[in-house]
Amino acid sequence: MSEILLPRIEARIQVVRRLRVMIDADLAGLYGVPTKALNQAVKRNAARFPSDFVFQLSVDEKAEVVTNCDHLSRLKFSRSLPFAFTEFGAIALANVLASAQAVEMGIYVVRAFVHLRQAASSHADLAQRLAELEERTERLELSHDTFSRNTRNQLRQVFEAIRELTMPPEPPKRPIGFLTQEDKKGTKAGTRSRKT
Repeated sequence: MSEILLPRIEARIQVVRRLRVMIDADLAGLYGVPTKALNQAVKRNAARFPSDFVFQLSVDEKAEVVTNCDHLSRLKFSRSLPFAFTEFGAIALANVLASAQAVEMGIYVVRAFVHLRQAASSHADLAQRLAELEERTERLELSHDTFSRNTRNQLRQVFEAIRELTMPPEPPKRPIGFLTQEDKKGTKAGTRSRKT
């Protein structure tokens, strides 16, 4: 089940204010509650949700999230500003809601955040090593004037190509159109396993 859920959850994680967050509507869907009920639970338990756990989006942030995420287009016409939950806020929320589905999905949400953090860490390490290699090559180039102009250009192209490969992939988007029979079977199987 995690092979199906983790990519879907990771696709719902946004970067707002340089933090990885999930929007209240996405968490409500995962935890099986209406967004309004989710936000009311947060307000009733405000002491459990400090500013590094949850914050309300500004008008500009809401517009950016709606623009970048097709599945959140319904928020465009909402008068209220959505809340964004960090990894810690998502855990606290699952504990506050305390339903079986919220607790189970909370585990998958945490795993998705951790997976993205590990991927970003490995990309940062690779980028640092690449920068060191590029610096060494430039020093070598300066000390040995035998490098031809052509070789220098080729090395720069290699570095640029590697840098592009270190960029994290864009999250998968839901395809436009109808679901195939295979997609429908996967959805039904996921629904059945949640009920049991």
